[in-house]
Amino acid sequence: MRTLGINAAFHDCAAALVCDGKVLAAAEEERFTRIKHGKRPVPFSTWQLPYNAIDYCLSVAGIDLRDVDHIAYSFAPRLLQDSLAPGNRIVLPLEPSSAGHAQGAGSPWDPLFLSYIVNAPRQLADGAPHHLQARFASAGLARIMERWQFLEHHLAHEASAFLASPYEETAVLTMDGRGERTSTSYGHFEGGNYRRLRQIDLPHSLGLLYEEVTRYLGFLHSSDEYKVMALASYGKPAFTKDFREVIKADGDGGYSTSAPQLEKRFGPPRTKGQEFQQKHMDIAHSLQQVLEETILRMAEWLYEKTGSPNLCMAGGVALNCVANARLANDGPFQNVWVQPAAGDAGTALGAALWVDFEKRGEGSRGWIMDHAYLGPAYSDSEIEAFLRRSQLAYRRLKNVAEETADLLAQEKIIGWFQGRMEFGPRALGARSILASPRDPAMQARLNELKDREDFRPVAPLVIEEQAQEWFDAGRKSTIVAPFMLFVYNVLKEKTNLIPAVCHIDGTARVQTVNSMQHGLLYDLLRAFGERTGVPVLVNTSFNTRGEPVVCSPRDALECFWTSPLDALVIGSYLVEKAR
Repeated sequence: MRTLGINAAFHDCAAALVCDGKVLAAAEEERFTRIKHGKRPVPFSTWQLPYNAIDYCLSVAGIDLRDVDHIAYSFAPRLLQDSLAPGNRIVLPLEPSSAGHAQGAGSPWDPLFLSYIVNAPRQLADGAPHHLQARFASAGLARIMERWQFLEHHLAHEASAFLASPYEETAVLTMDGRGERTSTSYGHFEGGNYRRLRQIDLPHSLGLLYEEVTRYLGFLHSSDEYKVMALASYGKPAFTKDFREVIKADGDGGYSTSAPQLEKRFGPPRTKGQEFQQKHMDIAHSLQQVLEETILRMAEWLYEKTGSPNLCMAGGVALNCVANARLANDGPFQNVWVQPAAGDAGTALGAALWVDFEKRGEGSRGWIMDHAYLGPAYSDSEIEAFLRRSQLAYRRLKNVAEETADLLAQEKIIGWFQGRMEFGPRALGARSILASPRDPAMQARLNELKDREDFRPVAPLVIEEQAQEWFDAGRKSTIVAPFMLFVYNVLKEKTNLIPAVCHIDGTARVQTVNSMQHGLLYDLLRAFGERTGVPVLVNTSFNTRGEPVVCSPRDALECFWTSPLDALVIGSYLVEKAR
């Protein structure tokens, strides 16, 4: 059975293909269109559905759309339509330039919002949405609509967590900005059945509050929250009282949020490009602290209700690796697993997994997400053909890991393009910029190369079996963190050996690598360790400001030649700049 999952409701359009319980492919549309988060105002037809991602997923299986048994769409328009009844209007936070009212007036997202959210129920009653009629006619529209299933947004988030995790029984917590009505959900997966225990509906939302503070601090409102998380390390808890007034516990594991009135509380917002003041850092720190407190209370309630030793999480808030680490260390659960594509792109995966699970019946779960390498790959022959057409000087490496380790040991910064692209927002060693962590100036070099804010940290890659020799495992005996979703304290005796990856608070967002997940990356870490005594590398995403992570050889070469990278290791080939 083949199930295609699609997310295209607001942003981070993506597609995933599941065949008989196994995920064959998953990718975000931005990697193909080169429009980050799919949020740049462009002609409607280019961001209406993730056509490129769908085409990629189908190509992996060697099928076309007519061969798909089920199409799972990770949004249920009827749920939102109900909430848009007179007297129950919802304001959507679509763009900072627009009030973003329920009809989407004045927003670049008008056509998408109207087509999918407002008009979809009526269009479906008439036969099919007009946008699907035009694009899917050649594949047999009537049959496609028979197979089409709208799935509640938060159910897709939930399924992306518990159906991809290593646990047969687990508590489930999802937190994001908003779905159709819901912003937070609690559940329990046990005995092959999933039961939602509670949900928190709009207007109460941790994700929307974090977005609003992100915008107040001069960042984009729905894609730069991780910058606020990084900025928080420089601050003090000067405004926790304010945020505790905004986020209030309900005494039963839940919360409510009220309008934060940030300008009234803190004065005029920071404008883009304005120098950061201590006040801005303190606001970020205070918000982060209260968010962590709230999540801990939620987790304690969920633990009491389920008694499970395991917790799975998804939703955009679950990308907050500082909060995740606090939960793993101070929370009640023995094990915490977070979907690496925790944001909305991951709902395409969750929708496909859920429909596949439902249709195939009890006991049909048989896939564990132990890596995120689900995107396109390019063979050496394809890479070399492109290098030849580009008339570039290059050479084939005899031993990719050993020769790349030599370059890194010379403190060169390397573009690294190997194997299948990662699914999700984090570069995990397939489309990465790699460097040595030994020079304290390396962080500044990388931030300048990527045109990023000075306070932004860079993350360490480390061999899994040696991770606890460099980082504090907390209450665990080992560190297993393949998705870069938890921070750990750098061991004090090691900080002077890897200063480039030490954040100001002494933590690092660690990614562990074992030989089964990415053999070549593992070999590279070993080779670098043999040369330097440090089995750790700096890893940041292979892109520059405003651009998505590279996907194709063309993308990699464009990024290489338009940035001060020293070398590009692409497949088995090395491209260097003339000295």
